[in-house]
Amino acid sequence: MKPLIFLAFAAVSAAADLPGWKLVWSDEFDQAGRPNPDKWGYEEGLIRNNEKQFYTKDRRENARVEDGKLIIEARKEAMKGGGFTSASVISKGHGEWSSGKFEIRAKLPAARGTWPAIWMLPADHGKVRWPLCGEIDIMEHVGHDAGKIHGTLHSETFNHTKGTQRSGTLITPTFATDFHTYGMEWTDGRIAMSIDGKTYATFNRKPGDTAKEWPFDKPFYLILNLAIGGAWGGQKGIDEAAFPQRMEIDFVRVYQKK
Repeated sequence: MKPLIFLAFAAVSAAADLPGWKLVWSDEFDQAGRPNPDKWGYEEGLIRNNEKQFYTKDRRENARVEDGKLIIEARKEAMKGGGFTSASVISKGHGEWSSGKFEIRAKLPAARGTWPAIWMLPADHGKVRWPLCGEIDIMEHVGHDAGKIHGTLHSETFNHTKGTQRSGTLITPTFATDFHTYGMEWTDGRIAMSIDGKTYATFNRKPGDTAKEWPFDKPFYLILNLAIGGAWGGQKGIDEAAFPQRMEIDFVRVYQKK
């Protein structure tokens, strides 16, 4: 009977279609080494928000797969103007979607000054300026406000520079000790954020909305990153003695409506 129990557990935990949804893209991180280059690329450099980390490209100290997890590790080391190194892993050019159900199972760092995120930017980012291009934040967490998970949309009309962003939060006390599934269901005119299947924020396109209010009808790509400091993450300083810090991702799964 023990083999049957094991097989049943494996079937439940494996990537598969969900009722009403077809699995179209995933990474289970079951191959040790570098992140799969057929699915992931990198941001590189000192990118945004006055953050203190230099994002490295294809450097295993900062991004690697081990023990069935993607490890994104921030280290206290100077590099090219940054006081820390880290990684921002992106699906641009490998996976881009204009709707779907997204599930990312992750365990987050807890140190003050950390700012992990699971988010999306549109394929036309860089051609269309931010925030007109749009931004979808499936999960953000800052270490100085431990346990409060944020899900947010940004657009030209609704964004944090104006204090008008559309956002929801859910307190998740075990964010750093347990894995949780951070989810988004994105259909025509509706985006809903969830944690472990519990929806905590829903955003709807309103009649008369233009691209300034609702730019979420075009392809977006995924970003998995661990930022250090910056305009939000560094508001109460950085606990430098706590490094290295890591975000661990168990899987990334993307579904489309059947």
